[in-house]
Amino acid sequence: MARKKKGAVGIIGLGIMGGAFARNLLAANWRVVGYDVAADRRRAMKKAGVDIRSDAAEVAREAPTLILSLPSAKALSATVNAIVKAGVRRRVVIEASTFKLEDKIAAQVALRKAGHVLLDCPVSGTGFQAEVKDLVVYASGGSAEIKRLRPLFADFTRVVRDLGEFGNGSRIKYIANLLVAIHNVASAEALVLGMPPELIYDEIRVGAGNSEVFRIRAPMMVKGRYDKPTMKVAIWKKDMEIIGSFAQSLGAPTPLFSATLPIYAAALSTGYAMQDTASTCAVLESMAGIKRGKKAKRKRAAPAR
Repeated sequence: MARKKKGAVGIIGLGIMGGAFARNLLAANWRVVGYDVAADRRRAMKKAGVDIRSDAAEVAREAPTLILSLPSAKALSATVNAIVKAGVRRRVVIEASTFKLEDKIAAQVALRKAGHVLLDCPVSGTGFQAEVKDLVVYASGGSAEIKRLRPLFADFTRVVRDLGEFGNGSRIKYIANLLVAIHNVASAEALVLGMPPELIYDEIRVGAGNSEVFRIRAPMMVKGRYDKPTMKVAIWKKDMEIIGSFAQSLGAPTPLFSATLPIYAAALSTGYAMQDTASTCAVLESMAGIKRGKKAKRKRAAPAR
């Protein structure tokens, strides 16, 4: 006998993250109603079991709780307009993306005028982590709703942090992403320091130099394969701009973060835009004159004197 569904949840944006949310919620016996502007994503998620609809408004008409996982502020604005025009009764909207705070506040105001609630809930983690529910949600904007939705969050994330007033979730996510940006390039930098990358990975991951980012991204760097992205360089560019703007608004110095900018820019301009941000390793290998392949040799470290 089939288990009774827990309820309906809508997901708008079925890319790397939203698609993982959907699969995990389906596995947890939720009815998932979804939409994505990309036809290939709609087809893939329909095969996975999502009830695909023709636009965001249709999703809003069928699900009392909506999760937004969108690539740009423009997409957020268009989705909010669609929800408002749907003319439905009160919906709780979980905004799970990383955008400038002013864009989220504009969305909050528009939805509130239409009788809806927007929660600022950016998630911390990669696409791979999303697949296995290893995500942290930095939630803000409504403690009562966050508490009520904990069973839903538990079915596609590892932990939810209630950070109070709207916007605090985004502020913490900016700080988390600043560290990710630095750790990612630092991991790549470590893997071009003259030793076999497999050896570097095996030894660093058991010592004090390890980090969560190194654990996740270094295996891709070791293999030199970035074509199954958990965060695309092109999308990460948007996050980098948001972090920089946030820090600048505070007058806070970010020397390490700023030092990573040209490395990501090089990845973007040398063919890695749609590949994983771990491709920063390829950028540093190119700078070091290291070539991949069976006959390729890494530069040896200079002998001690």
